[in-house]
Amino acid sequence: MTITAILVLAVGTYAFRVAGPLLRARMVRARGGGDDRGAAALPPRLTELMSTAGTVLLVALIATAALTDGGDFAGVALPAGVLTGGVLAWRRVPFVFVVFVAAAVAAGLRALGVP
Repeated sequence: MTITAILVLAVGTYAFRVAGPLLRARMVRARGGGDDRGAAALPPRLTELMSTAGTVLLVALIATAALTDGGDFAGVALPAGVLTGGVLAWRRVPFVFVVFVAAAVAAGLRALGVP
């Protein structure tokens, strides 16, 4: 059963990843586009909304992962570590350093007894 579930999820993931470029190419051909720049056939407002929706979903995922642990509030240490990592990434610090410092902040707060 486990191998079947893994294979089904793998095929589904691959299908989703392939669907984007295939559908985009089909929509451009349907509207008579097809210029070399690969212009989207969607209206500009819808394209903007889709981009914003992707950002909102990513922020919601980060907030959920940073603030909860098993359905309960994760405490202060985990969000502090995530916030530290976010600020360092925003400042364009190398990724390895971002991960190390964020983990150190969370671990340090927990070592001090902060939940």
